[in-house]
Amino acid sequence: MGKFQSTKLFDGFSCVFRQWRAKGTHCSYLHGYALSFRIWFEGELDERNWVWDFGGMKRAVGKIEGLAPNAWMNYMFDHTTLIAHDDPYLKNFLKMHAEGIIQLRILPAVGAEQFAKFIFNKVNEFVLAETENRVKVIKVEVYEHERNSASYQDNTPTLTIPQVDRSVHSYNPAIKTWTTTLT
Repeated sequence: MGKFQSTKLFDGFSCVFRQWRAKGTHCSYLHGYALSFRIWFEGELDERNWVWDFGGMKRAVGKIEGLAPNAWMNYMFDHTTLIAHDDPYLKNFLKMHAEGIIQLRILPAVGAEQFAKFIFNKVNEFVLAETENRVKVIKVEVYEHERNSASYQDNTPTLTIPQVDRSVHSYNPAIKTWTTTLT
């Protein structure tokens, strides 16, 4: 049986971050990108024959951290500074945020791979609730630019409910044959 999938690209998120553990590389310094991310959706078609409404983030009923999905994406990634919760200079970034110099967002970890996982978890929870488990996110790919990307993918197998044979088989000894009745 085939699967239906669709993708949506979200782009134009100017942000800056640093990977403080990347000592000896330029990635340990603050640097910025216009991040983009592509989300893969998989599920059953709705009454419109769509897996996911491409404008669904705009028209959604549900929220991500109390915000409409598009507003959440802008809040997290548009003109923001993304810093890991364990960055040794976190206090300095908090001070700059308090002084209105940066819009600080503290994440469990930073980097394209970690952004992909973070977005995957947040958006998948939202999509499952929004579609009453009809659709799930199966992959998120984050692009720093056209040559660099990283992805996070769900490897959890899809729950398949086995088909139950609801037929009744009976043997008729008079004619020495089996009959099947569907119920």
